Order: sequence, then structure tokens, then C-alpha cells
Amino acid sequence: MDILILAILIATGTFMLNAKEQRKRIVLLGSHLANYQIEKLMEALTDGYLRALGESTDERRSQIWSLLSTTESQLSEQFGRFAADFAKLDEDRTRVSRLALSIPFAEKILPALTFDMRKALAIHARGIAHVAQDTGHLTPKDRAYMMTAELFLMQHTCHWFCKSKTVATARMLARHQTPHEQLVASVSAETRKAYLALIKGG
Repeated sequence: MDILILAILIATGTFMLNAKEQRKRIVLLGSHLANYQIEKLMEALTDGYLRALGESTDERRSQIWSLLSTTESQLSEQFGRFAADFAKLDEDRTRVSRLALSIPFAEKILPALTFDMRKALAIHARGIAHVAQDTGHLTPKDRAYMMTAELFLMQHTCHWFCKSKTVATARMLARHQTPHEQLVASVSAETRKAYLALIKGG
């Protein structure tokens, strides 16, 4: 019975510490995002893509694609500034555990098993800009597909920072029916290479 009580106390303490750490991260990320309209622009962009793809005439699709290019540029500019702003934080506040599950103070206890959120956001900023500037000369449909993947992978990283990789992956499946592996495979080659090097190598 004593062992059971001890196990319950340890589990409860771990849960409470995790919750406290996660709240701090959510507040930290949210306080920086609050200065921008990134979420609003993302919603407008993804809704616009669906609307364009659903149009029956080429003329109407072209009109929507043209309008969306402005939204893409605005989103890219704002996310670039957000990433630069977040990069000013001290490293001890931006380390992310690469463990599947959240463990209190893992970034301090096991620093080798972490990556830097500042670097992750910089990678996402470059990826979003790459697609917005159409440096790959993609068709509008392919550009929409790649931009959506870049944005969803960035969302995954933000959820990972606030919670854990497991929670982030579950949220992507629940909200977008998209596995993490598919997101990684669908972004640009440059984003994929830099992202995998960061999350696997710390």
C-alpha cells in the first residue's frame, strides 16, 4: 500500500509540474504571437485555398489566386518578424524536449535531448517565405499544397513547444487528419532538410 501511495504522489507531482511548465510556455509563445495577425492570416489563406480549388472556372480561380498572393506575402512578412522577435529570448527559455512525452525540466536535466525553438521558428520563417516568393516556380495548386504543409508543420512545432511531440502529433491528426510524417514529406526540400537536422540532432 505504501508503494501505491508513493506512486500516486509521484504521478500527481509530475502532472502538476508538467502543467505549470506548459502554462509558462503557452503564455510565453502567446505573448509574442499576440503582437501579430499570424493566426488570422493563416485562416484566411487556408480558407482561400479551399475556395479557389472549389471554383469551376479558370478565370475565377485565377482571381482568387491573385488575391491570395497578397495574403501569402503578408503572412510571410509577419511570421518573419515574429521569428526575429522570438529569437531575442534567452536560450534557457526556448529549449524543447525531443522526448515523445513531457517530463518536467527535461530541457535542463537532459539538454542533449532538446532543440532550440528559436532555430525552429527561423526554419519555418524561411520555408513560408520560400513558398510565398514562389522561388520554386510552382503551379498555384502546388504552391497552395506546399504552403499549407509549411503552416501545419509550423503549428506542430508550436504545439510541441507548448506541450509535447505526442500531443502535437495527435492534434494534427485530430484537426487536419494529417500525420506528422506526411507534413514533413510535403514541405519544401530545404525546410525538410533543416527541420530534420534540428529535431534529430538538437
